[in-house]
This record gives sequence, C-alpha cells and structure tokens, in this order.
Amino acid sequence: MKLQEIKEKTVSELKDLIINSKKELFSLRMKHNKMNQLENPAQIRQTKRLIARLKTVLRQKELNV
Repeated sequence: MKLQEIKEKTVSELKDLIINSKKELFSLRMKHNKMNQLENPAQIRQTKRLIARLKTVLRQKELNV
C-alpha cells in the first residue's frame, strides 16, 4: 500500500488496517516458526513496516485534529 493511499484513509479505517495487519503478522510468524511453510520470509518485514507506516499516519492525524 502506497503512502498516499494510507494518508487518504480515515482514522477508523487506519485502526482497522492496523488490527488486520497485526493479525496477519502473527499468522506469518507462526507459519515461519512452527511449520516452516512460509514461502517468502520477507513478508514479515514488509508487514512490520506497513504497521509502522499506518501507526505513523494515524498519529499525525490525531495530532492535527
């Protein structure tokens, strides 16, 4: 997801995206650690960075309101 797309989201949409991304990160970690079925381990890093971007934009919106 591009940064511009993230900035266009509302606060509630950002919170939902953060929750869903955290769930996805948890499942990716379980696949990687327990079952070794994760084909692309870089997905973990990408998901963590997406969560960080979402949290950053959410905080910016909270401060600007």
